Amino acid sequence: MSTESPFSPRIAQYITDIRARIGTVVVGQDVVVERLLIALFSSGHLLLQGVPGLAKTLLVSVLSKSISLDFSRIQFTIDLLPSDILGSEILDQKTSEFKVQKGPIFTNLLLADEINRAAPKVQSALLEAMQERKVTIGGTTFPLPAPFLVIATQNPVEQAGTFELPEAQLDRFMLCHRLRYPTPDEEKEVLRRNANLGIRRDGKGGAIAKTEFDVLANEPVGGLEDLIAAMQATHEVYVSDAFIEHISAIAEKSRRHPALELGASPRAGIALIKASRARALIHGRDYVVPEDLYSLADDVLLHRIRLNYEALADGLTGKMVLEEILSDVGHLAKPVASV
Repeated sequence: MSTESPFSPRIAQYITDIRARIGTVVVGQDVVVERLLIALFSSGHLLLQGVPGLAKTLLVSVLSKSISLDFSRIQFTIDLLPSDILGSEILDQKTSEFKVQKGPIFTNLLLADEINRAAPKVQSALLEAMQERKVTIGGTTFPLPAPFLVIATQNPVEQAGTFELPEAQLDRFMLCHRLRYPTPDEEKEVLRRNANLGIRRDGKGGAIAKTEFDVLANEPVGGLEDLIAAMQATHEVYVSDAFIEHISAIAEKSRRHPALELGASPRAGIALIKASRARALIHGRDYVVPEDLYSLADDVLLHRIRLNYEALADGLTGKMVLEEILSDVGHLAKPVASV
């Protein structure tokens, strides 16, 4: 397969078509869509944090249909077992032999809904598969499909019956995006569209009110080759030595900052470069710029740093400390993007 330049009209049109297809179902959420594409093109995992009702599941569903990927959803609960995700061996009564029954993790796009409601053992099983992209069932190792992307969600409000993801597991997510409520104009458009949905007949004489999921057209805007071309182009985006030095300095300063007891890991720097490359491609560039770093800093770094007790007592937040670090390193012109 020939490689595609980041300026390839084919790739540019592919990205435009995906965003347009999602826009026919989901109102606004442009930044979230961009983060989904960044995760997809750079083979990273994404954690979405937001209250219920912000179209997280709808976004992932329409993305999977737009790019022709297999999609599975797991609703995490307190009684979920690792085998419910990974699969297990079952006894065939006819042959008296054990057969492997693969779990829902064997898909391209996995939505782990409310991941913090599952026990730590279940979280660990999923995150191990995310890192190694393979699963062992009954002594046999199975590779996961390629591409493989986990999009997890968690509710930042409810705490009862939840298990907070520890820092070591949070570090496995390339991006952690915090969703916001829609603007008043966007919300009015959501209400208008929903009011005009009508009903759906089930073919047996009954009917039910339509939802946004009923208007999802299973018509991909491109095939697997288009996705592979976009992934290849992402890795060809140029990253200057100066850009790498800035990221290294940010990571080092976070580890020595007096307000932080946990700074950014080397994986954070790698994630920032990968995400910046994908964002540059989405914006039609074959090179990264400081704007990419600033736009992605919150999503890549905030879930990887932790304030110490003194900083919390002084009323500091992770975002405040991150803004200070970014301001000190390089003195770039633009402030941290608010996303």
